Amino acid sequence: MRGGRLGVSLVVAGVVVAGTSACGQSSDPSGSGGGEGDGGLTEVTVTLNWVPYGEHAPFYLGVEQGIFEEEGIDLTIQPGNGSGNTVQQVAQRNTDFGWADTPPLANGISSGMPVRSVGVFLQTGPSSVEFFDDQGITEPADLVGKTVGGTPGDAMYGTFPAWLEINGVDPADVTVVNVDAAGKVAALIEGKVDAIQGFYHDQAPTIENQTGREVSALPFSDFGMNLLGTGLVVNEATIESDPELVQAMLRATSQSFLAASEDPEAAVAAMAAGAEQAPDESVLAAQLEATIGLLNLEDAPAPGVNTEQQWTDTLTFLSENTEFEGTDAPADYWDQTFGEDL
Repeated sequence: MRGGRLGVSLVVAGVVVAGTSACGQSSDPSGSGGGEGDGGLTEVTVTLNWVPYGEHAPFYLGVEQGIFEEEGIDLTIQPGNGSGNTVQQVAQRNTDFGWADTPPLANGISSGMPVRSVGVFLQTGPSSVEFFDDQGITEPADLVGKTVGGTPGDAMYGTFPAWLEINGVDPADVTVVNVDAAGKVAALIEGKVDAIQGFYHDQAPTIENQTGREVSALPFSDFGMNLLGTGLVVNEATIESDPELVQAMLRATSQSFLAASEDPEAAVAAMAAGAEQAPDESVLAAQLEATIGLLNLEDAPAPGVNTEQQWTDTLTFLSENTEFEGTDAPADYWDQTFGEDL
């Protein structure tokens, strides 16, 4: 999307509790899901990449419509604090599943964390540079001389210089201002920076809602760099000890995303009812609409089904253009077997 209008709330916080366990793995050394809840369901936790926003509405819809229950899962949705932290929580078995971005997952695995992706859902990456429309920015070259807020350690911060170079811009000609993740939106709104690095499907609708001003974005994927986005992450021990649970969780998540794409109004209503301090429903709707566009439903057999080439392209780019030190073999990061039956 060039100059499109999108975004999400970074100030919301919420969680829906569909089970009684705070974490299914906390007392289970086998690495499988938690104990049985009411009705013989398995108590399972999923920790998100951030506090709930529109991208996560399918989880709430799946809980409300009994999609997870049909797979024998009593699901608790927990807010996260960045994909890197979520990956770490999965590695430490403080949560059964994680919802995390692919570059931080790859970095975690390359550092020795025993985790795997079982399916990336956002197959068009949402990384972008966001700005108020009156900046008149339409291409990367327009960022020359501008200040761009970024958070050290996140995927966008690491890939931004390479993205500029791909588009013929010397990174030295763009000033990156370091801000923490929670402060990026405020930095843009208060005029401390001209633009921010961010997920355009997440932040832009929230910024528009808060300011009444139009927000535009330069998605990295529109300008030569598409990296796989967020998806379902699990500990290797769970894959080994309870592959049926992993398959059931992936299947239910895929069905929930498909259901949300078919009835986004129901997904927004489910999240508005189930997530504490959810964004305004108009914001949720805009975020979810943008998320659905990133699923590549026209090409993917089902939400969460990837190809080896997609993984190879992402890993190769990270290896060649960032400080990523892992291998470029998809099997080191992604277990494709669970998506084969979707």
